[in-house]
Amino acid sequence: MIIEEIEAFSAALPPHRALMGLDLGEKTIGVAISDGLLSVASPFETVKRRKFGLDAARLLEIAAGRGIGGIILGLPRNMDGSEGPRCQSTRAFARNLERLTDLPIGFWDERLSTVAAEKALLEADTTRKRRAEVIDNIAASYILQGVLDRLSHLRATE
Repeated sequence: MIIEEIEAFSAALPPHRALMGLDLGEKTIGVAISDGLLSVASPFETVKRRKFGLDAARLLEIAAGRGIGGIILGLPRNMDGSEGPRCQSTRAFARNLERLTDLPIGFWDERLSTVAAEKALLEADTTRKRRAEVIDNIAASYILQGVLDRLSHLRATE
């Protein structure tokens, strides 16, 4: 089930289950996983994109193996907040994934997540080759951490 609002997404989550964050690139999918307490996001894996069925099978295999309770996709809005072709592609991916799982699927504005990941890797003096290998799952962890921080804020105001 696709849930647009983060508050409704939060309400749909089973207790004590981790979340999976995805950064959908053209050639790879960055995957990050949270802890069960929904406090920390960690880079997990970079999936090389092939066909949707193969990509989805790998993502759902990770979800099953890690006891995932929900999936967040980074939504690549334009800087002015509008949605372009990349957003449409992400939403299509979510609709296709929704047919294969009962997990709640949500979106998080990912503007500047890749920029933040790149900056962090540069500050860590990571080689260009290594940055290329890990940038997507680092970006996925930035996306997921944003969601976790928002969920924490929502829980604190309940």
